Amino acid sequence: MPERLGIHITPLTRRRFAQFRANRRGWWSLWSFMLLFGLSLGAELIANDRPLLVKYQGAFYFPVFKEYAETDFGGVFPSEANYRDPFLADLIEQNGWMLWPPVRFGHKTVNYNLPVPAPAPPSADNWLGTDDQGRDVLARLIYGLRISVLFGLLLTLTSSIIGVAAGAVQGYFGGKVDLLFQRFLEIWGGLPQLFILIIVSSVVTPGFWTLLLVLMLFSWTSLVGVVRAEFLRARNFDYVRAARALGMTDGRIMFKHMLPNAMVATLTFMPFILSGSIVALTALDFLGLGLPPGSASLGDLLRQGKDNLQAPWLGIAGFVVVALMLSLLVFVGEAVRDAFDPRKNLA
Repeated sequence: MPERLGIHITPLTRRRFAQFRANRRGWWSLWSFMLLFGLSLGAELIANDRPLLVKYQGAFYFPVFKEYAETDFGGVFPSEANYRDPFLADLIEQNGWMLWPPVRFGHKTVNYNLPVPAPAPPSADNWLGTDDQGRDVLARLIYGLRISVLFGLLLTLTSSIIGVAAGAVQGYFGGKVDLLFQRFLEIWGGLPQLFILIIVSSVVTPGFWTLLLVLMLFSWTSLVGVVRAEFLRARNFDYVRAARALGMTDGRIMFKHMLPNAMVATLTFMPFILSGSIVALTALDFLGLGLPPGSASLGDLLRQGKDNLQAPWLGIAGFVVVALMLSLLVFVGEAVRDAFDPRKNLA
């Protein structure tokens, strides 16, 4: 297939891909993770307190994509339509119909018609129950999964770029550059990360980008040692000396000739770094130092499970999603590690 599209694949890459597919657990874990993440990207189409499509007096409306006033459907108030209001729902049903998503709740929607005080157990309306504020647990899991994975991907990407660049410079030049950088890493790694987060959260309101920036300041060091070792090993190879003799610049030698070899070790660590990034956000939300209150968060759901032991569905639902997601990433990481291991043979 890639050859038909004009993409050239080297025999080594083909062998690595075949070795990755040979690990059935990692292969199916990758597809399972991509499926779950893909579904979470369309969370508004799965869990929403707005209909996907409304037909009213022969005209079609798309509330999930556009806001409409109540007066557009024969209501009284010019404010945004509340489609869960029985009065407005009757007006629409008399002159058309509504197509709802599978879960009729958003991650902030409060169910005011609970038969028991919140947190309510699973029911026909709330398949996994509600939290202590009456919000649907399934909807919060879907939205929380999306924000957790997106946060982890961004943190992994940014920290990997900085860590690879720092390790490359440190390993290629060596000498005093390497010595000074190592001392800096020892000092930087000794800073109390949790205390810094507490200080930042007391000064500014924690948010998605604030947490990403603070965690990136500490997570970029995870790949420095691996990349540094690869560059220290390859800096005196014959092809590097030949490139220097031909007048090639240091930057071109580093990122064109040496970096591809270092990326082999880097790629094997990235799934584990991603899982660590997701755990970091979940832990901060659990401690109350993460996303703003009301945000869809897996850590907040776990904290509610701890605070409401009489509602076991909260802790069980959060634990299952976090454990499943991390297990899939670990299995993918193991498959990638085996694919890049030259000692592994196809079964």
